[in-house]
Amino acid sequence: MIHEVLPPDTGSAFRAMKALRSDLVDEEAFVRAVDDVQRAEGYRLVGAFEDGESEAAAVAGFRICHSLAWGHYLYVDDLSTLPDARRCGHGRALFDWLLEEGRRLGCDQLHLDSGVGLDRADAHRLYLNAGMVIASHHFARYVEA
Repeated sequence: MIHEVLPPDTGSAFRAMKALRSDLVDEEAFVRAVDDVQRAEGYRLVGAFEDGESEAAAVAGFRICHSLAWGHYLYVDDLSTLPDARRCGHGRALFDWLLEEGRRLGCDQLHLDSGVGLDRADAHRLYLNAGMVIASHHFARYVEA
């Protein structure tokens, strides 16, 4: 079952999100960051839940954006599945839900960035099998004080 994760249930996404964002150590801090900061910036959270479970097996965080390069698009910030729930279709079900939400909201495209390395091969396979293409290189740099 897939549904949007709203306050006060944000904590139900913590363990699944931590599988991707290993620097998350505290559920309360995660809930504050999502509910008090990111939601105000348009971030939304959706989860895949197994029958009878109150904790998400997989989660996706996303936002709707506009840019000159991509027009009106849905950007996936996070897409993560608990290790013991992988290869059960949760990630693909969330991806399909995101595509449908993008259509519903009139988006032209869906975008996401994904880290590289052998540990990301399964995620990349999912994205490619879902019809995504590697469209660009993403460059980043810390801003020094």
